[in-house]
Amino acid sequence: MMKKALLILGLLIVGFGQAQTKVGTINTEFIMSQMPELESVDQEMKAYSRELDSELRKRFEEYQDLTEKYQAEEKDLNEVVKKFRMNEIADLEEDIQKMQENSQQKLRKKQEDLLRPLYNKIGNALEVIVEKENYTQVFTESSNLVYVHPDYDLTKKVMEMLELPTDMLDEE
Repeated sequence: MMKKALLILGLLIVGFGQAQTKVGTINTEFIMSQMPELESVDQEMKAYSRELDSELRKRFEEYQDLTEKYQAEEKDLNEVVKKFRMNEIADLEEDIQKMQENSQQKLRKKQEDLLRPLYNKIGNALEVIVEKENYTQVFTESSNLVYVHPDYDLTKKVMEMLELPTDMLDEE
C-alpha cells in the first residue's frame, strides 16, 4: 500500500513538474513607437483632426456672426423675433458642444482603427514566439512592474521578428 502511495505521489510530482508555467513580458508601446507605420498613422490623425477642427471652426464663426447680428439689431426687434433669434443662437451653441464631443469620439475611433493593424502585427509576432518557446503567460510591461529578468522580456524578439531596430532597447 505504501509503495502505491509513493508511486502515485511520484507521478503527481512529475506531472506538476511538466506543467510548469513560463511567463514573459512585452513592451508593446515601445515596439509600436519603433514601427515605421506609426508615422503615417500620425499624419493621418493630424489631417483628420484638422478636418474636424475646420468644420467646428465654421460652426463657431456662424455662431459668432449670428450673435453679433442679434446684438446689433436687438433693440429694433419685437419680442417674438428676439425670442426666435435667442433660441436659434442657443440651438447653434448646443450643436457646437455636440460637435466638440463627437469630434473627440471620432478621433478616438479613428486612432483605434489605424492602430489596430499595428497591434495585430505585434500580436501575431508574439504568438509565433509564444508557441515556439512554450510561454504560458505574457504580461505587458507597465509602470507597476517591479522587475523582469531580461531573459523573459520578449520585446526584442518581437521587434526582431518585425524587422525593427533594437539598438534603442540597450539604452533603456
